Amino acid sequence: MTLFLLVLLAAFAFEYINGFHDTANAIATVVSTKVLTPRLAIVWAAFWNLLGALMGTAVATTIGKGLIDTNAVTMVTVLAALLGAILWNLFTWWLGLPSSSSHALVGGLCGAALATADGNWSVLKWSFVDAHGASGGLWPKVVLPMFTSPLLGFVLGAALMFLLTTLLRKARPRHISLFFGKAQLISAGFMGYGHGSNDAQKTMGIIALALFTGTQSGAFKDLPPWLAFLRTPEFVVPYWVMIACAVTMSAGTAAGGWRIIRTMGHKMVKLQPIDGFAAETSAALIIYGASTMGIPVSTTHVISTSIMGVGASKRLSAVKWGVVERIVWAWVLTLPVTGLLGYGLVRLMKLAM
Repeated sequence: MTLFLLVLLAAFAFEYINGFHDTANAIATVVSTKVLTPRLAIVWAAFWNLLGALMGTAVATTIGKGLIDTNAVTMVTVLAALLGAILWNLFTWWLGLPSSSSHALVGGLCGAALATADGNWSVLKWSFVDAHGASGGLWPKVVLPMFTSPLLGFVLGAALMFLLTTLLRKARPRHISLFFGKAQLISAGFMGYGHGSNDAQKTMGIIALALFTGTQSGAFKDLPPWLAFLRTPEFVVPYWVMIACAVTMSAGTAAGGWRIIRTMGHKMVKLQPIDGFAAETSAALIIYGASTMGIPVSTTHVISTSIMGVGASKRLSAVKWGVVERIVWAWVLTLPVTGLLGYGLVRLMKLAM
């Protein structure tokens, strides 16, 4: 039971860190365009994060039982996965790099599961088709979207910006700024909702996996009656987990993440309200679509490339490619580094026990 409480504490810590680490995803553009002050933008994003986090459990189910063999999971596996993801998130936050919390968690989980199974790669579900004919596994749910969603973000951001520029070429710049200053409130809210609908569910899936593991292993058999709700004979995401994760992520978002906000909103591309609207709308559509299909995409990757696409639609030199290069390196390294962290942490915990 003590180990489960540590897992729960680590899960909420990850969710809180995810909230302030990825705050920039939802509000960097609305802050950089001066549509909202940083304080108001954070409150706006936190509100929509909270609503989005309560929209469903498709992504949680993918994280909890769609990527690794749940029979090979222990509490140590889950704890090591979370700690690996937390360490990487804090490191990239300290550097001001918008890396993926999603991929950090997936990498940590896969590495930890591999160590728990003593290097048996069959515990990782690479690809499968379920009873309903839907594809699942690491390849269709993580690896393929890792490449396609940023590309789609870049293309959709550029296309929407080009369309808006074409349609409004005769409008006065002042009128454009006034209109999209208001419209960006909607797109920023939509982005916050999409972020909550995808990222908050990842921690829900991890906690649900811990509850299932505790029940299956017999760790919860002697629980007092008032804790009986922790037992789950099948993999489900209880309502209390959904609400707790939603509130925790919203609180993390409210704490802000100024280092990453500066990178996303100021250092990568100089943005106007119309640019912010195009980037946020493009990214939110992709993220929300992925959430409904149970795909844990990186919200960071999608909004970053949407911003790049918006900048590149004007001219390639509008994007500060030196900053982009640093971001791409963080993307490339996230899965292998957190995989190694998860693997190493399980080994260390086994030695300590």
